[in-house]
Amino acid sequence: MSAHTHEVKHEAHGSLKSYIVGFILSIILTVIPYFLVVNHVLTGNSLIFTIMGIGVLQLLIQVIFFLHLSLAPESRSTTLSFIFTVVIVLILVVGSLWIMWNLNYNMMEHS
Repeated sequence: MSAHTHEVKHEAHGSLKSYIVGFILSIILTVIPYFLVVNHVLTGNSLIFTIMGIGVLQLLIQVIFFLHLSLAPESRSTTLSFIFTVVIVLILVVGSLWIMWNLNYNMMEHS
């Protein structure tokens, strides 16, 4: 195995520093919603939307720091595969919710 091949492999997996930064950010983004719920800082819809926003942010942090998805030319195929997977999951979830709402509406008695 040449030294160049070893370097490319090492860069693709990230460094210890990036793993630690990702881990610390993930812990912080886990503790914040816990703190908001336990201390009743927010209630109702504002709490739900805040937790959902932090969840999406944590997903992005984990995708970047642990799955190493980026817009770099070397990882473009992996990133496109991930985006395709997200689109398919969104189509399934939104489509299922739409069907359930439509069935609920059509099964209700209208007066």
